[in-house]
Amino acid sequence: MVMAKTFAVIGLGRFGSNVAKALVEKGFEVIVVDTDEEKINEFSDIAAAAFVMDATDEKALKDAGIGEVDCAIISVGQNVESSILITMLLKELGVKEIIVKEVMPIHGKILEKLGATKIVNPERDTALRLVSSFASPRIFDIIEVSPDYSIMEVIAPKEFWARPLRDIHLRRDYHVSVIAIRRRKTVMRENGIPDLQEEILIAPGGDDEIEENDILVLLGKYQDLEKITKL
Repeated sequence: MVMAKTFAVIGLGRFGSNVAKALVEKGFEVIVVDTDEEKINEFSDIAAAAFVMDATDEKALKDAGIGEVDCAIISVGQNVESSILITMLLKELGVKEIIVKEVMPIHGKILEKLGATKIVNPERDTALRLVSSFASPRIFDIIEVSPDYSIMEVIAPKEFWARPLRDIHLRRDYHVSVIAIRRRKTVMRENGIPDLQEEILIAPGGDDEIEENDILVLLGKYQDLEKITKL
């Protein structure tokens, strides 16, 4: 996914509101849209722009500048018809990244056919997880395992390369644990053609060295995990 700088969040239910607030906290420019004036008022002082409008109105979308954002997130509750129509309109307006909250699996499949870039399921994809993927191109995935702890997959920082884990002191200095390392190895096929295969080191030991382009699977509190992505 291309790193976006400007976002439109269409629909301010629980999921949409959490996404919008998290994006604002990360410093992104956010436009919010909803038909409920009360919900819009909550964002009037923190969003770049807040519109009370029907997002199925193509002219209204154009006038609000929604076609100019890098990424649009559609979260319009159980209204399948509206989310499909909004997806089509945003595609026509040229929005490159369109993320839509699905209501049911068949709904997600239809949205993908219409050009949605990513389909999210609030039961699986939390607002934190979604926004974190925007905040750092080095984050591959986040799984919340409890209110306090998460598992994050992140590209190993350059300063970790060619160093054994015991010398990095992740637990002591960063308060996170490495539960696995994913890396790609070049192997030769029987026909002599090189091929890339993924190797996964489960529960790596202190002698295991971090290699360039390794993906570290880390367990810790979100604020501690986030520090690793900034190294």
